[in-house]
Amino acid sequence: MAENLKVFNPYEGSVIAEIDQDTPSSVAAKLSLARTGLIKMRDLTQQRRAEILNKAADLVSKYAEEFTQILVMEVGKTIREARSEVARCQNTLRLSAVEAIKLRGQEVAFSAAGHPNKQGFYKLVPCGVVAAITPFNFPLNLAAHKIGPAIAAGCSVILKPASATPLSGIKLAETLYDAGLPAETLQVVIGPGSTVGNALVESPIPRMVTFTGSKTVGEEITRHAGIKKIALELGSNSAVVILSDADLERAAKRIRIGGYCLAGQVCISTQRVYVEEEVYQPFLDLLVSEVSTLKTGNPLDESTELGPMIEGKQIERILSWIDEAKTAGAEVIMEGKREGTVLGPWILAKVPEDQKLIKMEAFAPLVVVNPVKDLEDAICKVNDTCYGLQGAVFTKDLKKAFRACDGIDAGGVLVNEVPTFRVDLMPYGGMKGSGLGREGPAYAIREMTEEKLYLFDLS
Repeated sequence: MAENLKVFNPYEGSVIAEIDQDTPSSVAAKLSLARTGLIKMRDLTQQRRAEILNKAADLVSKYAEEFTQILVMEVGKTIREARSEVARCQNTLRLSAVEAIKLRGQEVAFSAAGHPNKQGFYKLVPCGVVAAITPFNFPLNLAAHKIGPAIAAGCSVILKPASATPLSGIKLAETLYDAGLPAETLQVVIGPGSTVGNALVESPIPRMVTFTGSKTVGEEITRHAGIKKIALELGSNSAVVILSDADLERAAKRIRIGGYCLAGQVCISTQRVYVEEEVYQPFLDLLVSEVSTLKTGNPLDESTELGPMIEGKQIERILSWIDEAKTAGAEVIMEGKREGTVLGPWILAKVPEDQKLIKMEAFAPLVVVNPVKDLEDAICKVNDTCYGLQGAVFTKDLKKAFRACDGIDAGGVLVNEVPTFRVDLMPYGGMKGSGLGREGPAYAIREMTEEKLYLFDLS
């Protein structure tokens, strides 16, 4: 038996739960059960799967405050951030229910290939067992983004939540059981990626692995998964371009949110800001004015906007990156005060483009603001990275907006909005090192189904 997993409150450092961890042998047993669950799923009509998902959304709404408290305690989200995630989880489940009803195949026109006596069609069938591995930062809604479409598609699921934040995923699974989902069709495994995660990925039972997390782990998954479908969302160092004609005040207000929500621990957190030289200083002044009003502290306080980071060692990491940038010539415009695991907001300027704060994913309450000559210079700098999840541009010039959308190498480019913006029905995913595939129930279900051909010779 593996040792119990201790779950810590990131703000207080106290143990809030101890739960049993899985071993490779227990993972194998749950995988075998999930394979049995596929047979159970065949007995659930599309309508019934939609009913279960909608009922689960109703139950998440009923127990919204309990889910909210779990997220605050295990993630360190502010209470307002936690409420938002609970609401989004409900929406993701309902969107998945819609896709369960819409799921259909299409006729294949054999006569177009010179075979008039043959008729047929394809059906969309479940790909099989889905292994879903989720991160610490949105442990409830990102689990819903994987489980919801899988159920809609008729797949069974093995969920492995992050070891730091397993409680919300466990609660979501229990909620789905209460909504009528057969227990065999959804299993939760608990433990580190090095053992439990590897046992999932390397097993021949899952037909698909869907993972949200770091680029390093994503690369490991691709090396060890074998013949499986793979969907990866691997983070970014998202950039915003601000042109001279932009609404600077709106841009500053949006970056105040996009750069510092969840203490910057968001895959699409606004990290790099490139501003045309003629408005560089006015924009920087506006941003400092906006960010200086952020209230840090206890995430249970209704007025707190910036809570703790997940671990103290992550603060040490980002502070070392800041020191490296300062040594290389970066200017500190705003220095974030540290109190325990809460790190106040940082703003740095004129950071050399070869620094970690530019090249890598900061995952911290920090924004870099650098000047650029023009849009083409900005596009060049935005694209000079291994990542490409989402980017953004602020401008009133439609031609320049389209040029930015075409030129920025990312899965999504947003105009007059920060790259941190996401709603749960949109196609969400990255290019380059930011991953493979798309989330959003309508798009994830494409990844979780396969075309099965039915052909009839009528000659």
